[in-house]
Amino acid sequence: MVCTRKTKTLVSTCVILSGMTNIICLLYVGWVTNYIASVYVRGQEPAPDKKLEEDKGDTLKIIERLDHLENVIKQHIQEAPAKPEEAEAEPFTDSSLFAHWGQDLSPEGRRVALKQFQYYGYNAYLSDRLPLDRPLPDLRPSGCHNLSFPSSLPEVSIVFIFVNEALSVLLRSIHSAIERTPPHLLKEIILVDDNSSNEELKEKLSEYVDKVNGQKPGFIKVVRHSKQEGLIRSRVSGWRAATAPVVALFDAHVEFNVGWAEPVLTRIKENRKRIISPSFDNIKYDNFEIEEYPLAAQGFDWELWCRYLNPPKAWWKLENSTAPIRSPALIGCFIVDRQYFQEIGLLDEGMEVYGGENVELGIRPIVYICHGMTPQNVYYTSSQQIQVGVLSPTVDDDDNRCLVDVNSRPRLIECSYAKAKRMKLHWQFSQGGPIQNRKSKRCLELQENSGAEFGFQLVLQRCSGQHWTITNVLRSLAS
Repeated sequence: MVCTRKTKTLVSTCVILSGMTNIICLLYVGWVTNYIASVYVRGQEPAPDKKLEEDKGDTLKIIERLDHLENVIKQHIQEAPAKPEEAEAEPFTDSSLFAHWGQDLSPEGRRVALKQFQYYGYNAYLSDRLPLDRPLPDLRPSGCHNLSFPSSLPEVSIVFIFVNEALSVLLRSIHSAIERTPPHLLKEIILVDDNSSNEELKEKLSEYVDKVNGQKPGFIKVVRHSKQEGLIRSRVSGWRAATAPVVALFDAHVEFNVGWAEPVLTRIKENRKRIISPSFDNIKYDNFEIEEYPLAAQGFDWELWCRYLNPPKAWWKLENSTAPIRSPALIGCFIVDRQYFQEIGLLDEGMEVYGGENVELGIRPIVYICHGMTPQNVYYTSSQQIQVGVLSPTVDDDDNRCLVDVNSRPRLIECSYAKAKRMKLHWQFSQGGPIQNRKSKRCLELQENSGAEFGFQLVLQRCSGQHWTITNVLRSLAS
């Protein structure tokens, strides 16, 4: 059982599968939200049924406002200048930056602050003047303070990915992770620079890393891309560099609060097949104040943009704000067992830039079919397809999945869909021979993996001579 709280960022929209992970996330474009006082108000309580409806109503109102942010995000991504010096400061009076901050700045200070704001999307001018170890309010539900956790938990590698992030924001993310994660649980921090052009992120960042590593050799690793790879491949780069049993993948504009790690690692220790997205409070983009966010799950619309969902009625009936919320979508910031992440194929490295990582794991068929959810029957058809599903397939049967070579990974995809999209679903196979994709020429083979359930995992790779034998052959599939 873990506590939950949540928010959204520009570069990753953050969803709850589990919480008490009191992490603060910097929001690029701010908006107004109201604190849900009815959830935590002390004193006289309304009737349970009435209180439940009030809580749900307030949450839904905020969820509607949060959803509106997606259009703002799209516009902001398109309008961001390439470099700080390319940003032309707009008139001071027209900027939202100075609505609640900066009235005492000189004209030159306002010009510099606005120029940085137009480049970064948040108040980097103010961030540069805040301490790395600034105090943060503890906004967790009160029940979180009474929870206990196992003394033996797996270590975690924290991965931060960034491109042209403000140096002070990145350093505050790193510093808060170090200071607010129990030392015996934090094995290392990995920084993935997706080919930043900002010079501060080279020399000055290296100086900081050298200083930390001087005290703890090898504690911070830096991975630098020679070209921009985008969010997905950057996260995978960080995963590849990680060595701890658990990997936490984050953007580089967050601040960790006390007690974030123990509940997450406890849930993964209980079940290594859980993928957990921690909850986030918001760092206001203009004045860097911390704003508490309501509880919600996440889904997605037909455009695959994240949408905030009211928690299910069963969760509300628990009347326990520390309980985790199951979510149909998963955003970029998440914590996962390192080996299990490999077993399910990591993230799809064929996706470019931003916008797919929030739903890709949630809708990937292999997650639902291949990892203990249901038993499966596998058969090789005369049309050279390897199908997974019922034993008596018909044209109208939509429960059949075909093995497909997708970006060098074995994936199970609905057969009719794979046919329509002309995917690589045809295989050459004979009893006692290799299973080779007719188009890609890659072979389906077993690869040793100590973290996998049976010590092996299926991979698609250059054929090495592995042979397959079907031990039970059905001469007829007719019912």
